[in-house]
Amino acid sequence: MKRIYVFFCFVLIITVTLQAQDSISSENKNIQMANQLYKKSQYADAARLYENELKKGVAAELYYNLGNSYYKSNEIGMAILNYERALRLDPDYEDARYNLKIAESKIVDNVNSTPTFFVKRLFNALITSNTSNHWTVISFVCFIVALVLFFFFVFSRNRRNRKYGFFGMFLFAGLFVTALIFSGIRKDQFLNRNEAIVMSGAVTAKSSPDKSGTDIFQLHEGTKVLVKSTLSGWTEITLENGAVGWVEESAIARI
Repeated sequence: MKRIYVFFCFVLIITVTLQAQDSISSENKNIQMANQLYKKSQYADAARLYENELKKGVAAELYYNLGNSYYKSNEIGMAILNYERALRLDPDYEDARYNLKIAESKIVDNVNSTPTFFVKRLFNALITSNTSNHWTVISFVCFIVALVLFFFFVFSRNRRNRKYGFFGMFLFAGLFVTALIFSGIRKDQFLNRNEAIVMSGAVTAKSSPDKSGTDIFQLHEGTKVLVKSTLSGWTEITLENGAVGWVEESAIARI
């Protein structure tokens, strides 16, 4: 009886393993086929295969490849959207960041757009430089260092060392709190997906969620916006320069 049970478990493990290998092999085959189509300049077909693979599970590299396919098809909005999605999963994806900058250079200048304040731009870049998990690890390391410096301050007999320990403790405690806040912000951004890309060629933002509202400013395909709220098929958005308006929800796609 024991031998039969062991044999049954062995067969079950082999079956599950083979099924998993077949699934992985099938996925790799589809991705390889998409890559070949891309090399043959069949960008629309390649994009379709990448889209199908993303339905099975998201991955930064798939979003990156999809972004490249759309860029080659001159669909700038879709290209930027997928580069942003790749960076959302992996902020250190340098190829995606580089290609995103190239795609963004194709965006038509927005009406009434003003440069973002340097400090705010730097602050946003700092937050998005790491994922929520990375910021959590950084905060943990800062906490440990602050704790070590606290004991160094308490138990050291040298006055100078106690002084360094005291100020160092508060410095790393501050960094611990800052990294923890950044982690929370990044987690909120990831879960709520409050950033979006304009997908239409030209979109006019209104003063109210209605077509009869006053025209405020115009946005072009590929522009990144911040979503504030939604109402009856309309979305309230904010630009980096602080401008606020309403656009139809179908005109944007969330990152």
